Amino acid sequence: MTHRPFAYRLILIIAVILIGKSLNASPQLPDYLIYRGDTLAVYNLILEKYFDKTNQNDQGDLFGLKFRDGASLNCWRGYQAIYIIENDSLFLNNIIYCGERFNKSPIDIVESDKRINEIFKEKVKNSRVFIDWFSGNISLPNGKLLRWDGVFYKSFENEILISINKGIITKQRQIENYIDYPDRLNRRYGDTISNVLFERLKDLDWKKLDDCDCAESYIVTINKNGRVGKIKMTNYQTKQDIKDCWERSEYRFCINSIRRALKPLKFDLIKQNGIKVPENVFIEIWYEESTGQLENWTN
Repeated sequence: MTHRPFAYRLILIIAVILIGKSLNASPQLPDYLIYRGDTLAVYNLILEKYFDKTNQNDQGDLFGLKFRDGASLNCWRGYQAIYIIENDSLFLNNIIYCGERFNKSPIDIVESDKRINEIFKEKVKNSRVFIDWFSGNISLPNGKLLRWDGVFYKSFENEILISINKGIITKQRQIENYIDYPDRLNRRYGDTISNVLFERLKDLDWKKLDDCDCAESYIVTINKNGRVGKIKMTNYQTKQDIKDCWERSEYRFCINSIRRALKPLKFDLIKQNGIKVPENVFIEIWYEESTGQLENWTN
């Protein structure tokens, strides 16, 4: 079995390639953590950090990129890892083939042990490995899905946050990643936010805005305090883009018009690992001059 560091970067690169080919990037299978008797999905590629550190190599290629033996569309890294927490320490317990845990028969412990011994050699104790190379946080789902990037990373409204220092558990706590305010707009499901923005933009004078070609694709940043922040056109993000393609006054007119319309909006707050974070929302709008109607092309 051979390995590639930065497989999580490879996942993102593959996603970009597939999107560029007008295909959907395949959702990636998670790793697992055995925690207090439950086996829970985790979206931290801890084993990849070891491959990164030791610079282990790959074989094979796809779209000109290297990949692993056993890789599949929904598991580009070619394996799934199963970790376990015991006595306030984090261990690598198994390395299995992609999807093996969902087979009717139990996972192949003999093959798992063979893989672990091949990779870690003298570091293996009692058929597992103490994860002394990892420091950081692991978040475990403990509530409803909050965000998903469509490929791998998922966050949940409530999570168990486990803090780790070189494989030793230093802290465990319950966290909330969603703060619901009665006087603010719902932000639980990302695909509804563009609709909220669109409804506000419908009230603008689009006959006038269309003279400046303001019906475009925008990225609207909702800042960590739930207010609308930066706004950019996706096709014209640098000063040179604007200079080459637009009169700068027209670009400012479009951006400022959009900003004024969205500025009054206040959204519920979103967190990652218990810390407030901003979020970018994509919206694509089209003005049909013949009917005078604004259309939301985002959905």
